[in-house]
Amino acid sequence: MNYQCPNCGGPLQFVGESGQLECRFCSTKYDVSVIEQLYADKEQEAASVGTGPQWDVSVAGEKWSEEEASLIQGYSCPSCGAELFCDGTAMATSCPYCRYPAILPSRFADNLKPDMVIPFKLDKKAAMAALKAYCKGKKLLPKDFYEFNHLQEIKGVYVPFWLYDAETDAHMRFRATRTRSYTQGGHRVTETDHYRVVREGNMAFQKVPVDASSKMPDTHMDAVEPFDYADVKPFSPVYMSGFFADKYDQDADFCSKRANQRITASTEIAFANTVQGYSSLTVEYSRINLKKGEVKYAMLPVWLLSTKWKGEDFLFAMNGQTGKIIGDLPVAWDRFFTWLAGISIPLMVLLGVILL
Repeated sequence: MNYQCPNCGGPLQFVGESGQLECRFCSTKYDVSVIEQLYADKEQEAASVGTGPQWDVSVAGEKWSEEEASLIQGYSCPSCGAELFCDGTAMATSCPYCRYPAILPSRFADNLKPDMVIPFKLDKKAAMAALKAYCKGKKLLPKDFYEFNHLQEIKGVYVPFWLYDAETDAHMRFRATRTRSYTQGGHRVTETDHYRVVREGNMAFQKVPVDASSKMPDTHMDAVEPFDYADVKPFSPVYMSGFFADKYDQDADFCSKRANQRITASTEIAFANTVQGYSSLTVEYSRINLKKGEVKYAMLPVWLLSTKWKGEDFLFAMNGQTGKIIGDLPVAWDRFFTWLAGISIPLMVLLGVILL
């Protein structure tokens, strides 16, 4: 069996004199037990590929009662295809995703009823004020983006989320270095010590959110997190009064891949943060097993404003509970070039005076 050097990938050879494996290219030496463990871990990792956690999605959501379903109306946007539902008090004047002016009534689909909801804490006035503050000082924004009538189009939408509970069993190895420099005999000497750092342990995760709407960009939902789950309530249609709610079009199984990625990345970061006192740190090996967890279906509050500029779509989103904001803002290129000319011409004149 051929073994490769973990440092450079070159072939390793056992040297009887030292009792170690030595790399023919970078001359790094390894104890036999270290290489045995390394390859045992690789075999275990290869055997576990494709055997991710089996999420228990059977507990996510429940059926609507006939009374609840009778009070809910569905809407579909003929422009972008968004499927929304709300109670009778919501004003269906335009789509919150693409601003299409006519949202057509449709039959309410028999989707699952959410398990929980975080009610809107911030009202429309707060969202409008936050957007104005977010745009303040951005001189390259189109003027009509500030218009009051435009800001009035902000809509409150309950975005569907799957919330994942999970536990991880992790084993990680890091390459670490410590360096020190000193002057000796008129020369600057730098010494580097190399270490292998091992971390093992378990972590528990609760309510890891993944948005279940293909219309909502994942980057926007990541940016307005976190939500404070202390305010979570058992779902009731009462909380929908005056708001839209987006129907999920990506089920819990489909979204579990992203949940796995978020949980795995968070575990790696948490374990790396326990390693202190080194000049550098790189991951040499990582094995993270996710254990079976439950999934819940939740509605979380978001204020949305979509707009078009020069044929491009821009979306502003604000956490309806905490006020955290993310936004794609259009740029008025005519104002940009006017601004650029305003600073370029004086600089060219000044440069010409200096050179003369």
